[in-house]
Amino acid sequence: MARPLAVGDKVPPFDVRDSSGKTWSSASLSGRPFVVFFYPADESPGCVKEACAFRDSWEEFEALHVSVLGVSRDDDASHSAFAQHRRLPFALLADPDGKLHAAFGAFHFGSVPRRVSFLVDAAGKVAAVFDSHLQPGSHPEAMLVGARKLTAAG
Repeated sequence: MARPLAVGDKVPPFDVRDSSGKTWSSASLSGRPFVVFFYPADESPGCVKEACAFRDSWEEFEALHVSVLGVSRDDDASHSAFAQHRRLPFALLADPDGKLHAAFGAFHFGSVPRRVSFLVDAAGKVAAVFDSHLQPGSHPEAMLVGARKLTAAG
């Protein structure tokens, strides 16, 4: 099992599609900051709270020019329904085989998805990490704190 990425680590190369079929990759995001938040499952109570908190913070992320990507092991159909039901304005990436989770170290106990968020800077390095399974609604604010510092410094 890979260790979780930490502040200063380079984000591993990735190439994953979202529920609309658009492909997102580390290369396509190069040169701009972004947040990747890993969550266990669409429509579970904590994940709804987390995703809706990111939705409610969306305008500030947009104003800071920070992209937001949600990732779970659910498939495209589940993501599409979740995004529509909860009015989520950001991309949800399907990772059914867990490769992206593994690359970021977003598993615990071998194969259980962690609730962890990563802020990545324009150079592709991790600028902030927030890992809390018990505080799903706190992930967006933790990432906004980092994004504000990052964009003010840049």
